[in-house]
Amino acid sequence: MSIVPDTKNWTWVLERPCAECGFDARAIGRADVVPMVRANAAAWQRILASAGVPIRPDDATWSPLEYGCHVRDVFRIMTGRVDLVLVEADPVFPNWDQDATAVEDAYDTQDPARVALELADAASGFADRFHGLGPEQWIRPGRRSDGARFTLESLARYALHDVVHHLIDVPAAT
Repeated sequence: MSIVPDTKNWTWVLERPCAECGFDARAIGRADVVPMVRANAAAWQRILASAGVPIRPDDATWSPLEYGCHVRDVFRIMTGRVDLVLVEADPVFPNWDQDATAVEDAYDTQDPARVALELADAASGFADRFHGLGPEQWIRPGRRSDGARFTLESLARYALHDVVHHLIDVPAAT
């Protein structure tokens, strides 16, 4: 059975805590971004090294491997968005269909060890983009095609919620 696509607009997590995972983006300071990304990547390394990582807990829920692939891709996509914001004035981000990517890239058949390495690399690249940003860079804008507006600061918080939230989706993480 295929996973039902997530069609929620999660931008609300920038305004209030997530009731599901407890993440409060408003409490994340600029200095928190890099260490939080690195800690998250370390947690995913442990998860992806666990036994049974390719096994779905049920037909409607991704396996830890599939979540790991998604988190890797979140870091990749968000790094590309950060790069756009740093070089263009108020860019519109390319659309990304996370559910189509999961199917097209066969998340369920990927090698967990390779995914762990790629996730670590993608997280490091994302974290590196924020290291040493000046105050004027943190407020540079960008937007999604649906009109949702971000600054680099809010984009970092939004991405952090995504990758932190998925830790609660994986039984091995709890």
